[in-house]
Amino acid sequence: MNPLKSDRWFSSTPLTEFPEPEVVSLHHPVLLCHGYGAIVSLVKPSPLYDVAMLMRRHNVLAFAPNIVPYAKIETRAARWVDVMQKVIDQTGTDKLNIVAHSMGGLDMRYALSQLDAAPYTASMTTVCAPNRGTSLAELGINAPTAIRDRLVDLMDWMGNHVYPGDESDALGSVEQLTRHYVTQKFNPAVPDAPDIPYYSFSCKVGKATDHPVQVINRYQNNHIYEQEGANDGMVSVESAQWGQHMGTGRLSHMEQLNLRVKEERKPLFEAFWLDVLKMLEDKGH
Repeated sequence: MNPLKSDRWFSSTPLTEFPEPEVVSLHHPVLLCHGYGAIVSLVKPSPLYDVAMLMRRHNVLAFAPNIVPYAKIETRAARWVDVMQKVIDQTGTDKLNIVAHSMGGLDMRYALSQLDAAPYTASMTTVCAPNRGTSLAELGINAPTAIRDRLVDLMDWMGNHVYPGDESDALGSVEQLTRHYVTQKFNPAVPDAPDIPYYSFSCKVGKATDHPVQVINRYQNNHIYEQEGANDGMVSVESAQWGQHMGTGRLSHMEQLNLRVKEERKPLFEAFWLDVLKMLEDKGH
């Protein structure tokens, strides 16, 4: 007689042979470049810190430093080049895999094209970057002047306090995210660096999808949908595509940073970034 029914208990809890996270093998470390804004930095060590820790759990040496959150592309790109050199010196590697989120994608495209960062770059991946701008930036610029100026002052104050090394320019940087600026000025002046593979990922939630968008982001999600189509609440799928488009995830722009992610959607966050890593592995980087 077996009152504990141990056979049944053990059969229902079999051991997994390899319970550790899946191992991903890359030839070069990953530098994660964050986008516009400082809000996330108030609750995390850096906007992409959780992504870096996830990548490290998968055997990939990843770095997610901070740079000035509200500044023009030219300033931010120069800071990323400084960061690249620090990471290269620290790790002893000769090149880095660049994975750039949101405005960070424009920063790094500029750095590769205009600041001689290409020799130190193994691959360039943009994640939900406004490669053709975003109508959300135009919405902000066209807001009533009193409201816009008050918000700009607040963002500049916040940026100068969380990152005092460079003076913030919240309005100037938003102007560089408009569709007109990116498509008519930035893209023609910033050609892709030769011999560097460019990849991109997009995301979509809310309007015209089966994936929810939080109430606080519903208005901007609908606005961008009317102007550009499916989007992640900040950047449209069409705008996010650059180089070889590798797929469309199901996370909002903030969820991509592991911010405001409901527990049932945590696996989507982890799977999305694991897909980015496995793509780099499959491409031999």
